[in-house]
Amino acid sequence: MPMMSKLKPGGRTIAGLVVSIIFTLPLFWAVMASLRQPGLPPALTIEWWPQAPHWENYTAIFSMAPLTRYTLNSLIVALAAIPLTLLTASLAGFAIDQLPDRRRRAMVTLSIMLLMIPDASVWLFRFQILRWLGLLDTLWALIVPAFAASSPLFVLLFYWTFRRIPAEIYEAARLDGASALVVWQRLALPLARPTLVGVTVLTFVLYWSDFVSPILYIFQPRYYTLPVGLQILKQLDPTNWPLLMAAAVLMTLPVFFLFVLAQRFFLRAVSLGSLVEGDT
Repeated sequence: MPMMSKLKPGGRTIAGLVVSIIFTLPLFWAVMASLRQPGLPPALTIEWWPQAPHWENYTAIFSMAPLTRYTLNSLIVALAAIPLTLLTASLAGFAIDQLPDRRRRAMVTLSIMLLMIPDASVWLFRFQILRWLGLLDTLWALIVPAFAASSPLFVLLFYWTFRRIPAEIYEAARLDGASALVVWQRLALPLARPTLVGVTVLTFVLYWSDFVSPILYIFQPRYYTLPVGLQILKQLDPTNWPLLMAAAVLMTLPVFFLFVLAQRFFLRAVSLGSLVEGDT
């Protein structure tokens, strides 16, 4: 039995608060460091509140580089990639789940093997494909991987989720005349809501923090994304730590707030874990 389940409700609440504080402390330190006087080095210890907060650091970074455009580009890429990833990954995971045992095991094995392939090994092939499609130097060059589910991990997450749904539920729907797409849309996806939320968060983080793809496939600065903008700031003033920390906070806060908004879906008492466990 997990250690947390042995604690009383009050103890679990206190333990959860302690763990939350530990994990949010680095973000708090980054915010405090971003409010220090420009040009100062980082504090040797945690500075709980600077004597004279310099909120203008957050406006200064936008005057040093076109971060507004870079942030908008990052949002466009992430928000376009999320629905495409959910669509393709859930369809692929559902399709694998519906295969006969032998073919299903082969596809799962292939997906796990694809996870082991280093990202660098596909950069050249992706560059050639994007050039053939005429998508180089556009934001579509960053969105295209979403048409292939973005990562084999997302396909496996949906597959493992759908495998936990009893096969009798699928059979009953087919006996009622439901097609495979109807079963996927009206039956499988509603039961996979926690996975949908989890893959949404992971996809946003994947595309929001992607630094390599814009460097490889984007040549015009107006199409750069926020991670590239942070590197530009670092090159412009590499020792101005408060400004660099302000840019890092700008990069981190959307992910933080997204997780805060999505966490309630992970903490629901009724989830797929309460269903009859199927084959894995």
